[in-house]
Order: sequence, then C-alpha cells, then structure tokens
Amino acid sequence: MNRRHFLTLTAAGAAAATQAAEAPATGTRGVVLYPFDLSLADWPERAAKAGVNTIALHAARRFDVLQQFIEGTKGQAFLEQCRRLNLTVEYELHAMSELLSRELYYQDPTLFRMDEHGVRNADANCNPLSPTALDLMAENAVRWAKIFAPTSQRFFYWPDDGARWCQAALAEGYNASDQALLVENHLLRALRQHVSPQATLSHLCYQPTLIPPSRVRPEPGIFLEFAPIARDYRHALNETETKSKTVPSDQSEPATNGGYLELLKQNLALFGTEHAQALEYWLDVSMFSKWSRPAVRLPWNADVCRADLATYRELGIRNVTTFATYLDADYVQRHGDFQSALNEYGAAFPKP
Repeated sequence: MNRRHFLTLTAAGAAAATQAAEAPATGTRGVVLYPFDLSLADWPERAAKAGVNTIALHAARRFDVLQQFIEGTKGQAFLEQCRRLNLTVEYELHAMSELLSRELYYQDPTLFRMDEHGVRNADANCNPLSPTALDLMAENAVRWAKIFAPTSQRFFYWPDDGARWCQAALAEGYNASDQALLVENHLLRALRQHVSPQATLSHLCYQPTLIPPSRVRPEPGIFLEFAPIARDYRHALNETETKSKTVPSDQSEPATNGGYLELLKQNLALFGTEHAQALEYWLDVSMFSKWSRPAVRLPWNADVCRADLATYRELGIRNVTTFATYLDADYVQRHGDFQSALNEYGAAFPKP
C-alpha cells in the first residue's frame, strides 16, 4: 500500500479520534507531565483546583510507553477525569525518531541527516530535504494522531531533544529552525488534510532552534512554542543581565536571561503572538533534579513566575504552560504536598 492510500484510509479514524473541542478561550494555563507522574492519581483534581485548564503528557523518546498508559485502565481513567473537569488534554512529544524509524537507515541512508564528517547519520532528526523522509514522517504523524488525540487540536511533534540537524542542509543556508520548519510545514499539511482542517502544530523554539529561521516561513497553523530551558530560574526573564546556565556552545543558548528575551521577540516577529505559547520549567522537578532520582525539593519561586507571566502578557503571549514532572506520589512521600505551589502558579494568571 502506498503512503497516499494509507493516509486516505486513516483519515476518518483520525478525525474521529481528535475531538472538536477548542483550546481554552482564556488561553492555556497548563502543566506538562510524564505518564509516570500520574502515580498521583488525583492530578486532574489538583490541576482544576489550582485553576490550571490544560494537562499535556510528555514523551521524551518512548511513544510505546505513553501509548500503553493511554490505552490502559489508568490512562482511560485519567482521560475521563479530565473530561469531567473540562480540562484540555494535549501531548507534547520529541517525535522525530518515532516519525522516522532509525531502522530505515539500512535501506536508505539519504533519509537521514548528514553529520559534520559528511556521513549520513541516523542518530537524530532527519534529512529535511528528502521528500521521501517527509512523506514517511507525515504518514506516521497521522497514525499517531489517532492515538494521541489532543482535545484542543494542537499537535506537538518536536525535534529530537536538543539534537543536531543536517549539515548538508546547513551548507545550503537552512539553519536548524529552517530545517525544523520544513518538516513541520509538511506534517501540518498532512494533519489538516487527514485529521482535522483546524489542526495546528508547534514550532519548538528550544536549544538549536532558538535562533529564528532565515529561509523558510511558517505556514498558517504553525505556532511558536518558546522553551528557555537554560535560563536562570532564580531570576525573572526580564532581569536581562542575569547569566544563563553554562551549556555547550553549539546549542545556540544565549548567555543571559535578556538574550532569551531578545530571541523570543525575534521569533514572535515571524510567527506572531496570537497562538504563541511559552513552555516553562517553574515546576519542573525533573530539571531541578538533573533528570535523576530521587527528586529534590521543588525550588518554587512565585515572584519569578508572576514576573515572567507579566512579561509574556506584555509581549502578547496568552498561552503558557510549565513542565511539572517528578511531582508524583514518590515526591509527596519524600517532600510533602506541593499543592500550595500549584495553587500559586494558577493564581498568577490573570482572572478569566
């Protein structure tokens, strides 16, 4: 069966799987969780109590683990709780290695990126100039849309986490953001044709893609998602002289919080503000724990969160979410309840 035939056959099922609900009218006030964080089974009630209106589930690599959860008893109970509480459910996913199987390298290396040594390499992302690679990824994006069906019709198929793009495309003038957009524009066309005409898709502005695209323009329906992971969370984003974390120089991270703010403004000038989203880390215990267990106590700073939200509002951004990973049953057992921090986070947003 060819790819076009496959997409046609899956269209009806995918459209049924994606509910017709809109994104929250008041803007996203969200949290992003691993399925493992739902060992704390009352997360939806906690979110609703705090005024959070969106829960996104995250997969850094393994879609099969998230699929097993969603299709299992606990996942179905979670989705039902969210429906009952009128919470939007989304899926924010590092997706490239799931959309383009690494096994295909042995059949056709040209599907994959060229590394700095001039060798095709299946370590991450793809060759964004390969029509075959783009079609394969679109086919799989539609297939996964049947399983991970956001109630907002906003899709998040991110590049591989912090990974490099194709040096051959770079040599032709396509920076990392251009290359990501080549993929995203193609995926969005497939999603709108075969899943929902209202589908939208995130462009993750993060690490290599912080620098705005220079050649490729986003198609209507691509929205900016700004993720300043290496900024200093002891200080507000508008404390412009604050030094950011030390990161490898090839990841395009700015040296100060103000550098992040400037890159955000540059990206908003291209992508627009209407549907833009800030993806923050104020509640991200996994990051503060350096992604290892046992989890440290959350260094929650309500003043920084409030100041950052004010900055985003001034720039026209009304959709904001934060990672809240590792805030699970084990965290509560080790450090006590975190509901007061979650309540303060929800209260920092302007009233509907």
